[in-house]
Amino acid sequence: MEQWNYTGGFLSPQEVETHLYKEAIDTISREDDTILLAAIDAAVQEAAGYLGAYDRAKIFNQPKQRNELLLTFVKDIAVWHFVNLCNAGAELELKEKRYDRAVAWLRQVQKGEVTPSLPRADNDNDGKPDGSTEYIYGSNPKRNQHF
Repeated sequence: MEQWNYTGGFLSPQEVETHLYKEAIDTISREDDTILLAAIDAAVQEAAGYLGAYDRAKIFNQPKQRNELLLTFVKDIAVWHFVNLCNAGAELELKEKRYDRAVAWLRQVQKGEVTPSLPRADNDNDGKPDGSTEYIYGSNPKRNQHF
């Protein structure tokens, strides 16, 4: 299994202003950037949890080569974590819907229903993308035979 550590830098606090007004950010954080940074880090970790089949180090540790759709959804997740502290200047229902949409998309990526343009994981360095490291298992329902 891939060992992955987030080093920061995928998303800056200033970039969150596309999803939440600066005045609302300042009110909620009381001008303490560490609160917003914690929400951003939590959002990146949450998104990365769904992307086990992808090279998370390349995706999240190289901020100049970001997937814009993933970036939008990570912002939505970060804002949701952030406004849970205080919803001043934020419409909670809208933020919750955007959070739910982001998580739904990540689940689709995880299941293989959506294939974003993200680098696939190659942990064995054979030049071929690895499959997902997660397993889905189950069985058919029990049947009773009556003769």
